[in-house]
Order: sequence, then C-alpha cells, then structure tokens
Amino acid sequence: MRGKYATPFARGMPEPVSPPVELYHRDEGQGPIILLLHGLGGDHRVWNAVLPALAKEFRVLAPDLRGHGRSPAPAGSSYSFAELEGDLRALLEQKKVDRCHVVGLSAGGFLALQFALDDPARFQSLVLVGSSSHCDAHSRAVAQNWAETYRDEGYDAYALRLLKDLFYPDWIEAHFDRVDSLREEMRGRDLRGTVAWGLAVRTFDLRGRVGRIRLPTLILQGMDDQVIDAAHGRLLRQSIIGAELKLFARTGHMVPIERPGETVEALSAFVHRVESAVPPA
Repeated sequence: MRGKYATPFARGMPEPVSPPVELYHRDEGQGPIILLLHGLGGDHRVWNAVLPALAKEFRVLAPDLRGHGRSPAPAGSSYSFAELEGDLRALLEQKKVDRCHVVGLSAGGFLALQFALDDPARFQSLVLVGSSSHCDAHSRAVAQNWAETYRDEGYDAYALRLLKDLFYPDWIEAHFDRVDSLREEMRGRDLRGTVAWGLAVRTFDLRGRVGRIRLPTLILQGMDDQVIDAAHGRLLRQSIIGAELKLFARTGHMVPIERPGETVEALSAFVHRVESAVPPA
C-alpha cells in the first residue's frame, strides 16, 4: 500500500477509477440466478454452508470481490462502489445474466444496496444480511479496533478479536473445530484489499436514497450482531417499501455460517415468491 494508507482505515483522497478485473467465482446449479456478495475481508467461502443447498434449486454465482480471496488487487484501485459494480457487471455480462436476485452480507450489503440504486433493472430482488443503509460510528470503531489489534498485537490477537466480534459466543463454544478452520483460512489472507475497501466504506451513507428502492427486499439480521447493530435491520424495513425482516435470536453477524439451514429456507422461500409474482416474458 502507499504511504498515505499506512494506517488502516484512515481517510484518503479518492483515486482514479480502475478498469474491471476478472473475478474468481463459483457458478453452480440451474434455475433462477442468485448473486452472493461477501463482506469486508471475506470471500466466496463465507457462503460454503448455504451454497450447495441453494444450488439444488437455483443457479448461484458467488464471486470473490477485487482484492479478496482469489480475485486480483489492482494497483491504484480506490475500491469505490463504481469499481466494484464494474467488476460485477463484467461478470454478469460474461455469464450472459440479464437479471438476478442479489444477496449481500455486511459490506456486501452496502454494495448490493448501491448497485440496486444505480442499476435497478439488473435485479429481481434484494436480500440484505447483517447490513445497513449507512456505516455508523459503531461499525467504524469495530473495524478500527480490528486494524489496530492486527498492527499492535499481531495476527493471533487479531483473529481472536475478529471471531469474538463476528460470532455469537454460544456458536463459538459449540463449533471449536469450525473456529479453528476459520482461523487458518484467515491466516493466509492478503489484507491489502480489506484495508482498501475498509477505507472506501467508512463514509457509506444511503439514508437519503434508500427509500427509492422498489425491489422486493428481504432483510436477515442476527439479534446479537456486534458489528452492525440489529436496529439497522428495523430501519431498513421501515425505509424500503414492502421490505420483509427476519430476525435470528442468539445469532451474531455471520448469519449464513451460524444459521445456514434457516438462511437457505428464508432465501429459497423469498426467491420463489418473487419468481412466482413475475409474469413470463
């Protein structure tokens, strides 16, 4: 990273928009198309617990966003929404996908909201998982704490802090083997893309625009989310006309990992309802 980005999540001046990059992705199943967008610092594997079941009914696209997972981190990228949307448009055009259902987790939900506002004709529905219409002071402080822990205390302390913030305590106690595998997954990650996208989303705020969304919308929210407070799910439901809200008790930020069965059930039922309401072309 350049010198001005030496402190993670510090403010930086906008940089020129870089051209689209080819995204690594999984493309599985047949039927109505669902696009799954991971959050900050994640990759397509965050959907591993739900993708196989969804692929039995739908065609599922799960990309790694630029600078995450196996997708390239282009030099000079600002990780703006314009750049991320450009990457996704290129992927959808490559796959000859005219319209799809978009599902965004956390900051992936930020991207899904922005994309739905910028290009609503591309989507049939919108699903927001542990997300919000804006990045508030609490979420910024959580991300800053992650960055400072990594800088000051090293990887192990950072991974522990991350897991405690992302997951409900009872889930961690019941899934120590899964927790160990998640820590190993994180160990091999290049965090440059995480830091750069973290810079970009600090000022994300669609509170004055989100009410314009007219897509069928489903909101899935853990009631014990320590990253994005559950109140944001209720605000989204109030802001988007006709939006549905499903709350998960005793659940943290990572709903698709903590509640995979319920997530698949909710997504499947919602997409089928939306599909059945759309007349044939």
